[in-house]
Amino acid sequence: MRAASLAALTPVVAMACALTLPQAAQAADYLRGSQIEQPVEPPPLFGGGRFDWSGFYFGGFAGSSETEFEPGPGLPDLARSAFRNTALGQTVDMGQFVVDQGSKRDSGINFGGFAGYNYLFGDVVVGLEADYTRSDQEYGFRDFIARRTIAGGQVLDWSMDTRLGARLHDYATARLRMGFAYGRIMPFATIGAAFGRFDAFSTIDATAAIVTNANTATETSRMASGYPLRVGVARKDVWGFGMAFGGGIDWALTDNLFVRAEYQHVAFGDVEGTSTSVNTGRVAAALKF
Repeated sequence: MRAASLAALTPVVAMACALTLPQAAQAADYLRGSQIEQPVEPPPLFGGGRFDWSGFYFGGFAGSSETEFEPGPGLPDLARSAFRNTALGQTVDMGQFVVDQGSKRDSGINFGGFAGYNYLFGDVVVGLEADYTRSDQEYGFRDFIARRTIAGGQVLDWSMDTRLGARLHDYATARLRMGFAYGRIMPFATIGAAFGRFDAFSTIDATAAIVTNANTATETSRMASGYPLRVGVARKDVWGFGMAFGGGIDWALTDNLFVRAEYQHVAFGDVEGTSTSVNTGRVAAALKF
């Protein structure tokens, strides 16, 4: 009787074991952590897959720039103008006494901000960007000359105090941006217009005195009519206009943050006798939406 009962229970025990063992194995695996969700691998930083560069972005930058100031040919004309109503100016080219100083350079750190919008066409990126740069670079020179000259039967003691200089406070650009997206890396080039705020001066302070009984004990002199005289202008916060172009690389660190390395060249036209160009290398970080 007992043998028959054991025989009848054998299939039931086998079925219970079959149902219990997988559950026990699953429980053991769970305790060992095999059921913990594996972390998702972040997207590769260099290429590898697509990245959406389209949309609005803004950020800030810091860089180093070298500014070249190129004096124009206007000073000799100012010198001629300063003595145009005298016998001296009618017989002598006073422009020859102006010293050619050549170009001047200034360098330093700059900083600013930028904002733009990108459109994506496949792997081609086209966008518009505006930036503002605080520069504060300058140059200036001064030259003084005084001589005695015989002109038109008169002896004249004359002098010229020449000043020329400029200071670039800050500038802004508005540029078209074109790039090619390679995953999370995008090289680009830019071209557009620039607007700069300057203090600029180009002046000559002239004197002309008529000498009588020159080189004698009774020598006297009197200032000619209209002297001392200043010609030229000194102006503050005057605007200069020019072109801007450059290139760089954007690198997306996350879906909403990218960093940048960039070179930019800005060339301004004549501002009160001085033309100015700025070469800048800078690094930047920006948020993208």
